[in-house]
Amino acid sequence: MPVVSGSSGRAVADILAPLLDMQHVPLLSRKFPDGEGYVRVPSDAIESVRCEPVVLVSNTYPDSGILETILLLKAIGDVRKGDLSNYKGKEPQKLPDVGSEVYLAIPYYGYSRQDKRFSPGEAISARVIGEMLANYCDGMVILDLHAPEVLKEISVPVEFVSSMPEIADRLRSEVNPDFVLSPDKGAIDRAKEVATIGGWEFSYLEKTRIDAHTIEHSPKDLDVNGKTVAIVDDMISTGGTICRASDALRRQGATAVHAACTHGLFTAGAISRLSNHVDGVHSSDSLPNPRAVVSSAPALARGLQNLMK
Repeated sequence: MPVVSGSSGRAVADILAPLLDMQHVPLLSRKFPDGEGYVRVPSDAIESVRCEPVVLVSNTYPDSGILETILLLKAIGDVRKGDLSNYKGKEPQKLPDVGSEVYLAIPYYGYSRQDKRFSPGEAISARVIGEMLANYCDGMVILDLHAPEVLKEISVPVEFVSSMPEIADRLRSEVNPDFVLSPDKGAIDRAKEVATIGGWEFSYLEKTRIDAHTIEHSPKDLDVNGKTVAIVDDMISTGGTICRASDALRRQGATAVHAACTHGLFTAGAISRLSNHVDGVHSSDSLPNPRAVVSSAPALARGLQNLMK
């Protein structure tokens, strides 16, 4: 059974395939000089793609990743249907239909924060993308989706999985914090999961406005004086919230502050900014980044095993 990948999923697919006792088969993916994408199932991979159910590992980020994922799913689907007709007349042109059974594993689901209509006239982008992908696969596994409920009624089964167990293992071995904190009350479930696995206390950061220009972050019901703290979230983008929270925690006596996340976007100089405010940054490899120290493959493997029972 093959695990296949385009340009964005190869590193994760390399680790995922042996976890599932499968073979990693890279597919061809590149760009034309004008920026348009091109994908193909190579001739030497056609039999592998047709012999058993297929898992495609691909991110829907950046925007080009959405299109690449759709094109790869369509190319795989055509090969499985036996539709190999081509302009150059290369044989075979047609093979028996072996059925669908194409599953999509998404380490990072782009547009995940556009999960509701905040103003009239907006598209619910996270759902639009999910509905498009569902047209070309038989099920999806998505890692640490920001708001899973946005995809709970699409037309194919979706397994929502989390790398928080692996994040907890990383923090236990490298940090052993006294407390695990969520950046806000809404994301406390992730902090709770990590803290429960590690046997640590957990809470969330409350924002208190001091004046028109100052907001103070403080953990609800926890004294951080003399303690090591880990702030856990699903993603870190610019890092601004983490930096402000870390500064506030240090003012309250915290001796060390670490940040951990599944999705390390690290935009706009975030790595440099974070290095001046926290003692360590721990991310998964759902996106390639300099702080990718946790594999996302085990979580994806758990979801795929459930999906393909």
